[in-house]
Amino acid sequence: MDTRRGAGTVRYLEIAEALRTAILSGDYPIGARLPSESDLAAHWSASRGTVRQAVATLAAEGLIGSRQGARRIVLRHERRHSFGELNSFAQWAQGLGQEVTSRFLDRTRRPATAEEAERLSLAPGTEILAVLRLRLLDGRPTMVERTAYADWVAAAVEAMPDDCRSVMDGLAADSGVVAHHGEHLIDALPAGTEDARLLGIRRGSPLLRQRHVSATRTGRPIEWSDDRYRAGSVTFSVSNSVQTAPLERRTGDL
Repeated sequence: MDTRRGAGTVRYLEIAEALRTAILSGDYPIGARLPSESDLAAHWSASRGTVRQAVATLAAEGLIGSRQGARRIVLRHERRHSFGELNSFAQWAQGLGQEVTSRFLDRTRRPATAEEAERLSLAPGTEILAVLRLRLLDGRPTMVERTAYADWVAAAVEAMPDDCRSVMDGLAADSGVVAHHGEHLIDALPAGTEDARLLGIRRGSPLLRQRHVSATRTGRPIEWSDDRYRAGSVTFSVSNSVQTAPLERRTGDL
């Protein structure tokens, strides 16, 4: 067992990354069983507890089955989030059979920044609700969400409980506000101090960032969000052809 300071945490991440790479490269095809925890522990010269953490990480990502007491089975080679439909994080994760939990960490009224005002079609300096939120899958921190809500929905978001599972579901159910249109920007960036602390990763670790604006059927912006996913937690997929119109995410109810 590695007794270096902090080695347990680093070690399980190293093992998870190696197994993830093997799965994504096809070394373990869909339906294949991973080696047992004892075999993995022996291979990596690690404790079974460390191996169990690594395996739980892949289970949270939807790559392998999570049945307790049985060897884990490879379910898929990536966890996809399609842009063919406008789904909330909670709806997407639920569709994968993941348990979704969320926590509001901060809700603050303040003047909109220049970018927020532009994205939300507000006058410069208009008061918005700035929200910091942590999203978890099967109890594991997966995404940090920083969202600016337009002034006209701010009070409704403030009234939601701290453990609200889906803000968009809540707005639809309680206020009749439904997102019908979305525009998305996707890039990557290193984790800063706050992101690393909230996601339980090292500072500088890669994050997948999705920034998006959601709007009503009439085009009125509801939110402008900056969502940062820990590496390996999601794959975004886009299907297109010469016959289709420009990409648009759409929905009925959120």
